[in-house]
Amino acid sequence: MARVALVTGGTRGIGAAISKALKAAGYKVAANYGGNDAAAEKFKSETDIPVYKWDVSSFDACSEGIKKVEAELGPIDVLINNAGITRDTAFHKMSLEQWSAVINTNLGSLFNMTRPIIEGMRARKFGRIINISSINGQKGQFGQVNYSAAKAGDIGFTKALALETAKAGITVNVICPGYINTEMVQAVPKDVLEKSILPLIPVGRLGEPEEIARTVVFLAADEAGAITGSTLSVNGGQYMA
Repeated sequence: MARVALVTGGTRGIGAAISKALKAAGYKVAANYGGNDAAAEKFKSETDIPVYKWDVSSFDACSEGIKKVEAELGPIDVLINNAGITRDTAFHKMSLEQWSAVINTNLGSLFNMTRPIIEGMRARKFGRIINISSINGQKGQFGQVNYSAAKAGDIGFTKALALETAKAGITVNVICPGYINTEMVQAVPKDVLEKSILPLIPVGRLGEPEEIARTVVFLAADEAGAITGSTLSVNGGQYMA
């Protein structure tokens, strides 16, 4: 029977590529999203992947959303914590709201999503938890103290939980994308991209969402059970940790 995979932020950008790749690999996929109903409906109609709307920064919303997914598709075997937001500004101008929104969504969501699922994975002696962090959680980034702090926290979360769950057959890994060819990066002015960003990337190009998705499919496989607590950098050589 096909394993069930849940992808947060799974209807756009990197998340959409992950959802599609998991479906192509034979998983029953549920794609969570937070707010863009039009994009979610378009994604659903194009892929036939069911979509579920809830706020990953809310523990109660995650618990209820997960119950609905499991009632409709079955117990969740693979969890991809991909949802994230930015509220960029220099720290001396940062508001509490900008700090809290990013920390609660980009880091708090890992607890909110994983805690309701982990006991079922432990009981079944199988699970794959894959967290999507960022190059900026590894090296930091000007104007992103909130984002970098949350994404660095994702890495620490991964390592600690991997230690706790290894004997239960659950692996926990984290992927750190660099500059990926998504709508957000495409919005960067072309001259800035060509003069300030691409020269920093040794391979000389942006990554593609599908490259992140292939990494997820690899880590999600039953055959990847010896890989846990790992940080995989997909950044074209921009930062080597």
